[in-house]
Amino acid sequence: MEDSSISLNKFISQTGICSRREADQWIMAGRVEINGQPTQKGNRVFPGDQVTVDGKPLKEKPKSIYLAFHKPVGVTCTTDRKDKDNIIDFIGYPSRIFPIGRLDKASSGLIFLTNDGDIVNEILREENQHQKEYVVKVNRPISQRFVERMSEGIPILGTKTKRCIVEKQSKFIFRIILTQGLNRQIRRMCEFLNYRVVSLKRIRIMQVQLGKLEVGKWRYLSEQEMRQIKHQIQVPKGKS
Repeated sequence: MEDSSISLNKFISQTGICSRREADQWIMAGRVEINGQPTQKGNRVFPGDQVTVDGKPLKEKPKSIYLAFHKPVGVTCTTDRKDKDNIIDFIGYPSRIFPIGRLDKASSGLIFLTNDGDIVNEILREENQHQKEYVVKVNRPISQRFVERMSEGIPILGTKTKRCIVEKQSKFIFRIILTQGLNRQIRRMCEFLNYRVVSLKRIRIMQVQLGKLEVGKWRYLSEQEMRQIKHQIQVPKGKS
């Protein structure tokens, strides 16, 4: 007989209220019940079960929202409203959304936002090797040696960055395509080679281009873009 249950954290994230990681935190904090009973990580939800958070039943999943946003320098990729520069208040979208991944406050460019907590983990999953493309300006002339070293991998944060594509665009500007997202990765790589990043803009995530989207503006991802994204996302068999 086929098991029609799903994991509790996935059930919660599918309502659009939060990501799976946040759901796990809520479960561990004792905020979640199934049919009035306390829960723990690993619990499963069966058809007919009622799941409550802080005593309130979860509402039916809202329509999925997927935005592309041109983040300006100075906006912080956080949902914490105590941060006066948070991305949520800047956009002012009428329903709850959250960013997929992040861009440094000092960086600009393309970032996705969504209410679909389930897609977040799959887009960020490192083994999926999703490309992110950046245009970077540095403080001194770019040498061929710099391009080679950046391409081959740089030791930062106790590891060595993966091989990547680096192309010199002009005397001070280069383009870089990464498939990983270490904290302040490009800035740290440049610093290791005694370069300082003057400006950093992300111009592409997977197949989605920043294009002519103006700074501070957002648009909905198109159906074609979402089909391409979902095609690239590899959900392991049996994972739910």
